[in-house]
Amino acid sequence: MYQTHCAEASLLEKSIGYTFKNKKYLDIALTHSSYANEVKKGQTSNERQEFLGDAVLSIIVSDYLFHTCHLAEGELTKLRASMVCEKSLCGFAQKLELGKFLKLGRGEEMMGGRERPSILADAFEALLAAIYLDGGTDPAQQFVLHFVTEALNSRQASFTDYKTMLQEITQKNPEERLTYVLVDESGPDHEKSFVVEVHLNSNVIGKGIGGSKKGAEQAAAKEALKLMGL
Repeated sequence: MYQTHCAEASLLEKSIGYTFKNKKYLDIALTHSSYANEVKKGQTSNERQEFLGDAVLSIIVSDYLFHTCHLAEGELTKLRASMVCEKSLCGFAQKLELGKFLKLGRGEEMMGGRERPSILADAFEALLAAIYLDGGTDPAQQFVLHFVTEALNSRQASFTDYKTMLQEITQKNPEERLTYVLVDESGPDHEKSFVVEVHLNSNVIGKGIGGSKKGAEQAAAKEALKLMGL
């Protein structure tokens, strides 16, 4: 049984792109309290690591949004909340198929615990804490931002399409030429920040910052529309 679990844990390591030096952290992250209470014998559940993971998640996401999203404090708070809520974390865990790696008590297993959103969300945070404890901030950040940037890009697609709105306004005058210019790019690959200006002919009418070029372009177009009173 233990060998089988070790083999499954190895598959999870490949999936998350991180190999643990101390496998105990990973084992704890995958141990639900129902299993720990049932087995006892010094078995530790993932609750304490989940507590730490919650804090690590918050600072990583906050730092990323602060440096990549040109938004007011209230909007940043709402965006962060949407990234760290149970629904989002459950979705991240499902992408890793984290449920199948969990150690659950018999009762929780029978009640469908492997698919329970709260269990999956807590396990994701415990796994993040395991990576943080074993390897420090950098691998923990890389692990989290893989999911966060993907979620933000997906969310961006559902935002108001400011570029299209601006294009529709400017094309009423055929002589007007609208272009987007990348003026700055910084940060490591997993935490890029882009600055884009939108030009109307030779005039800068908006500037935007984002974690992707498309996001920065949307932010620039939004600023241009705001300056137009729209």
